[in-house]
Amino acid sequence: RDHAEQKVYSYLGPHAARKQRGEDLAIVVAGCVAQQEGEALLRRVPEIDLVMGPQYANRIGDLLEGVFNGNQVVATAPTHIMEDLTQPQRHSKTCAWVNIIYGCNERCSYCVVPTTRGAEQSRPRESIRAEIAELVAAGYREVTLLGQNIDAWGRDLTPRQTFADLLRDMAGVPGLDRMRFVTSHPRYMSERVVKAVAEMPALCEMFHVPFQAGDDDVLKAMERGYTAKRYIQIVDQIRTHCPDAAITADAIVGFPGETEEQFQATLDLMEHVKFDQLNTAAYSPRPHTPAALWENQVDEEAKVDRLQRINRLAAVHALERRQRYIGRIEEVLVEQRNPKFPNQVKGRNRQGCPVYFDGDAEALVGKLVPVLITDAQTYSIVGEQAGEAY
Repeated sequence: RDHAEQKVYSYLGPHAARKQRGEDLAIVVAGCVAQQEGEALLRRVPEIDLVMGPQYANRIGDLLEGVFNGNQVVATAPTHIMEDLTQPQRHSKTCAWVNIIYGCNERCSYCVVPTTRGAEQSRPRESIRAEIAELVAAGYREVTLLGQNIDAWGRDLTPRQTFADLLRDMAGVPGLDRMRFVTSHPRYMSERVVKAVAEMPALCEMFHVPFQAGDDDVLKAMERGYTAKRYIQIVDQIRTHCPDAAITADAIVGFPGETEEQFQATLDLMEHVKFDQLNTAAYSPRPHTPAALWENQVDEEAKVDRLQRINRLAAVHALERRQRYIGRIEEVLVEQRNPKFPNQVKGRNRQGCPVYFDGDAEALVGKLVPVLITDAQTYSIVGEQAGEAY
């Protein structure tokens, strides 16, 4: 994003000045902006020593060796991501995130990710299972599998494998209580994945499937590769096999050329689905993306208006979906003390909804607790402990 580029260049200024004063330091720019800008970074800030894209993260030692030998290094070319044996940072001792596929082969006309994160590269099944087994042995009770387009896992492997088969395998790791996954692409979302969630006890009943827009012409301009009808078919499959599942999504309003009628189609799709949660954004041009160059940009006033309207409807649906929990006993995995009310703890039910209830954090964090739900807020539910923690 433009803002991200500006922040990087602004941050580099003081360090470039340090180097100009003769301080002994190496300046490294890494990540998505580095991948996007490449050699342009060196032209603007010649004091930089190393520019590297995300796909080189586990090769930084080799790259720095080149820097220490007196070279300026730009590492942004596509490369196979070697299996990273370093331990990822964990911010929780209860829930962990596990990457299973890097990069993205899609070419959505508004998205910069494919040019900054490289081509899709699936991690080997054995490596994923070994990491999950290590996490379970370390006491983690929930794992979330990560991928920009997670359903694409396995199609670049030889022999070709499927994400549905991986899910069944990983959900069967002994001792694992819960597993989630994000993000699914409607073009590749398979009913086999939905059935796996329905049939494997460890797989939580939660699906994050961005729809982005409810009008077929807008979806075509976005180059999403599916129709609104196809998206509804996916929702119907989820409702058939996992009736109580949470369905969450992303949506963009004010995409170039979007008319009021086309925006209304997005609201209509929302009324049909009633998402448990919807992440929304007004379209903003991304550098190096086709849509950023189109002349039919929607004016900012219309974008703001549509964003407010979609958010109001999303909030109505979110509250409606959470009210179904009232009176039910939900299995809650406690993750932390409630920072606002220390006498409470915060966890999530199987559908990923935040749950608050009175309890001793020291005794309950990391435990599964039956909770009777007594109240529902727009994006959370409240209850009271209804049985022994385990």
